Amino acid sequence: MTAPRAWRRFTPGQTAARTLARLGLAAVVAWMLARLGVRWEWVADAPTQIGDLLGRMFPPEWAFAPALVDPLIQTVNIATLGTALAVFLSLPVAFCAALNTTPNRGAYALARFVMVVSRSVDTLIWALIFVIVVGPGSLAGMLAVAMRSVGFVSKLFAEGIEEIDRGQVEAVAATGATRGQLLVYGVLPQVRPVLAGVCIYRWDINIRESTVLGLVGAGGIGFALNEAILGLEWSRVGLILVVILGVVIVSEAASAYLRGRAT
Repeated sequence: MTAPRAWRRFTPGQTAARTLARLGLAAVVAWMLARLGVRWEWVADAPTQIGDLLGRMFPPEWAFAPALVDPLIQTVNIATLGTALAVFLSLPVAFCAALNTTPNRGAYALARFVMVVSRSVDTLIWALIFVIVVGPGSLAGMLAVAMRSVGFVSKLFAEGIEEIDRGQVEAVAATGATRGQLLVYGVLPQVRPVLAGVCIYRWDINIRESTVLGLVGAGGIGFALNEAILGLEWSRVGLILVVILGVVIVSEAASAYLRGRAT
């Protein structure tokens, strides 16, 4: 009597192919690591260096906390005003980028180009550009946050506009409404929940990004962090990191609450 055949998920050929694929992936990863120029002796020493750095940062210099109030307010203002400006700029871009509301192909292509440019450049790069244009300070940070956010916000706005119920728009059009009235009374009411959710979500992201804009001179608490690092004042660095963590936690809780109210 012959023994029953054991069930195998893959044939021998499939198993060999999968093994070769894994070996190929491992070779690619090894090649990429080699091209990074990693100094493995430094990596081996990293735990010791981290312990030494944490020992210098903690306990934080709590007496320095009052000096962080103004930079912290600047950071929140940069994120809030930058988000508001981005929403204002994103509305026309979104209407032009949505297939069901764009006036023509040229406007559609231009709107999509604006989205790509905005999202392709990191916030810190935008900050460097605006520091050169308008000088160091919070204004450069606000403009950087706004320019980075336009692509994100307008893209999600446009997707929300493309998913609206066409029947409601046709009902408004039947009353003899103009194109502008169609957008205001037929489109905007349907996408208002999407707009609210996207705005709150982007504001939460911008709070986090604004904490580091000061590293390139764009104001906020990041400027104080950069000064403390350059001055090797590690106990102050520890305090600033604790404050940044607190701000991020509060903004996360606030955005979750606001999103719940918006929906």
